Amino acid sequence: MNKSFFKGLRHSLPIAIGYFAVSFSFGILTAKYLKFGFSAVSSGILSLTNVTSAGQFAAVTAIAGGAGLVEMAILQFIINLRYALMGFSLNQKLPENMSLFQRSVIAFGNTDEIFAVAISGKYPLSFQYMLGLEVLPVFTWTAGTVVGFLAGEILPKSVSTALGIALYGMLISIVTPVARKEKSVRTVVLISVMLSCLLFYTPFLNKINSGFAVVICTVISSAVGAVFFPVKEEENEV
Repeated sequence: MNKSFFKGLRHSLPIAIGYFAVSFSFGILTAKYLKFGFSAVSSGILSLTNVTSAGQFAAVTAIAGGAGLVEMAILQFIINLRYALMGFSLNQKLPENMSLFQRSVIAFGNTDEIFAVAISGKYPLSFQYMLGLEVLPVFTWTAGTVVGFLAGEILPKSVSTALGIALYGMLISIVTPVARKEKSVRTVVLISVMLSCLLFYTPFLNKINSGFAVVICTVISSAVGAVFFPVKEEENEV
């Protein structure tokens, strides 16, 4: 391991702490559905293989509601489509000689918060840095789920609810400093917020599935950012 790995590991600490809190809440949720086959092990495997908050919460709710495999597949495709868009953007900052295997590893651990940290830097991204940035959050996301499941319903509902919104507070804390400095980020964030409010409060439009609404906001705001604020090539690598 080199300095780039440990630099990524250091940058991932706030994300890892936030992920443990949120996945702890997810573990508590899965503990309520024992009759559907959830256990500490299966819940942990679900988190390890998915690493997506919205997708996992939606999946558990859908399973409890008796959703079929086709419905589950469509639901996850819509909710997680944003990761493909993030991958396209992140790919611009990866070295051209990076192997397909290394890109696949990065894609597996890419989340909203990790993407926000990675894309905010003014440098190309090495595989070692991205590995360091992703390994700890993936571990704490999985561990938090298992611990949360074991805790079950011991904690008061008010506490578990507070943990459920921790992820959003963490994302805001990551994006805000960068948005204050960079006009491009600030513009894209504002467009996303306005579109989200429009889709939520406008009659008829508020009937759109929340997962698909995220995709709409992401596509439009990302397109505006790509057109007016294209990423420039840099020489230095992390």
